[in-house]
Amino acid sequence: MTAVDATVVVVHGEARREVPPEQAVFSVTVSAADRDKATVLSRLTRRAAEVGEILERHDVTAESTGIQLHPEFDRRGERAVRYSGTVTSTVTVTDSATSTGSDPGAGSEPSVGSGFDRLGGLLAQLAAGDLVSVSGPWWQLRPGSRAGADVRREAVTDALDRAREYASAVGSTLSRIVEIADAETDGPHPMMRAATFEAADAGFDLAPVTQVVTARVRLKVTITDPVIS
Repeated sequence: MTAVDATVVVVHGEARREVPPEQAVFSVTVSAADRDKATVLSRLTRRAAEVGEILERHDVTAESTGIQLHPEFDRRGERAVRYSGTVTSTVTVTDSATSTGSDPGAGSEPSVGSGFDRLGGLLAQLAAGDLVSVSGPWWQLRPGSRAGADVRREAVTDALDRAREYASAVGSTLSRIVEIADAETDGPHPMMRAATFEAADAGFDLAPVTQVVTARVRLKVTITDPVIS
């Protein structure tokens, strides 16, 4: 039987896995307002530096999204009578339990958020600052996380198993893989979700949100000559 007239089987494979979050992302904003523009800028600079010092003590870096400074005008709209401004930074904290490249499937399963133990204290310390607001955290996987690759491999394995079942039903075996491609998924993707927390003496008692990773592939194979009785 040539490749032209070979029997083709097309199947889909799916996989779903729940994994601990690998990163917590939150934003921190410092504010200032005054009739004098220079005073506003000075206060913003000082408060942003204080936030930076706190993050540095926790060995965390932030990415600034820029400064916003707005004048407030009198009733006629002709003269600025007051200025207000903000400086916002985005902070990403990586779970130390997942940043070492260890295999979650080898040995014991790591506890969810085991590397985020000090995150609640950090958020509380930041939120206690003068005219400082904190939003988040949102939980996510690291860019290029191995969890996605693992789930895709599982989806391919599922597709091969299905193809073998179809081939076996007609007395055939798999012969050649013609195509493997991503297929649209109906299920959830890796999510960024905000945490729930409760106030505590030492900070916030955070509850990291488990991430759901899904994959769906389309597999096309040829099979040996079916045996039809």
